[in-house]
Amino acid sequence: MRVLLIHQNFPGQFRHIAASWAGRPGWQVLGLGRESAPGLPGISCIRYRLHRPPNREQHHYLRQMEQAVLHGQAVARALLGLKAQGYRPDIVIAHPGWGETLYLKDVYPDARLIHFCEWFYRNQEADWAFDPEFPSTFDDRARVRTWNALHTLNLENCDAGVSPTRWQHSRHPAAYRDKIAVIHEGIETEGLAPDPEARLTLKDGTSLRAGDPVITYVARNLEPYRGFHVFMRALELIQRRHKRCHALIVGGDEVSYGKRPKDAPNWREKMLREVSLDPARTHFLGKLPYDVYRKVLQVSAAHVYLTYPFVLSWSMLEAMASGCLLIASRTEPVQEVVRHGENGVLADFFDREAIAARTVEALEAPADFAGLRERARIETSRRYCRVEAVARFGAFLDVEGNAPVARADSAEVAAAAGGAFPG
Repeated sequence: MRVLLIHQNFPGQFRHIAASWAGRPGWQVLGLGRESAPGLPGISCIRYRLHRPPNREQHHYLRQMEQAVLHGQAVARALLGLKAQGYRPDIVIAHPGWGETLYLKDVYPDARLIHFCEWFYRNQEADWAFDPEFPSTFDDRARVRTWNALHTLNLENCDAGVSPTRWQHSRHPAAYRDKIAVIHEGIETEGLAPDPEARLTLKDGTSLRAGDPVITYVARNLEPYRGFHVFMRALELIQRRHKRCHALIVGGDEVSYGKRPKDAPNWREKMLREVSLDPARTHFLGKLPYDVYRKVLQVSAAHVYLTYPFVLSWSMLEAMASGCLLIASRTEPVQEVVRHGENGVLADFFDREAIAARTVEALEAPADFAGLRERARIETSRRYCRVEAVARFGAFLDVEGNAPVARADSAEVAAAAGGAFPG
């Protein structure tokens, strides 16, 4: 069985299935990514390079599409080279969001193509219309509608798709949902667990340990899509009410989603201008090595996770696997996993008062929330572990490794793959 995995940042979400399938007798796994892709030890990876940058004068509605064409062209060139050497994949699994697979079927028409269907933009009922503090303009909405041309082409081109959550699945057009299964890509839960002896010493000499009143917040980058602006406003209230708590804030100053602030270099600096925080108890840690990140979660007394109605973050699941008490936004992707009062605490995304109150309660009476922590770790996070993900993804393929072209009902597709994760 020859499996080709395509991701511009290979391995990306395919880390676990790539490692598992590479160890199967008779299976050949090949990765393909951009020249900056980190790769995965033990798996060969072909890297491609765009032959030119996008045209600066391109209409801004079409910039993403031009980027996609450049990615698709570069991948097609790499695939034509592989084909000339005799390589023929049986199945291709790809994240198509950057356009890599636009021309794959023109090179390998007989290969079964499965897309990782992460997101389909909506102008209503999702991220773009969610936050009144940052209202979208007609120009924004027109640009997003044009972006979806790429995602619609991707849905049309693939034989089947996989979406990590029911919420993400539901964002795709109804006409294509029956070819998309709901299977999470899995997180590395094996190395995540509570440690009552955990201790973290910061660069300024501050030493924190499990049991201390520590608030944690994690995002790839600190920005409104992950509720950073709301968290900072809530933190101001928390520090006024709890004089000993410390906040550990993990994330970079770049932009993963949305836009940069107009009046500051980044959202961290903008929010520090707006709120009044105790600098001795507010620790911006940037992006961390995994071992340090794990310690941050282990010393957490209250982990705040906020998000727009958008892609669910791995960090929320990793926090639950680490035994954190989750204080999270009552938004669709979160509510698929977190049940208020059972495995976490929910508050309205915009309600800084409620977020602050729930956090202070957690800091002052940690024993009252022990059951929630345990259920989050034992009953919830394990559904999203890599072993479950690999098994469900494998069940999605038939014995020959071919993806089903389509099913009559998306629920049947999910059931064939082991069922959607219960929420």
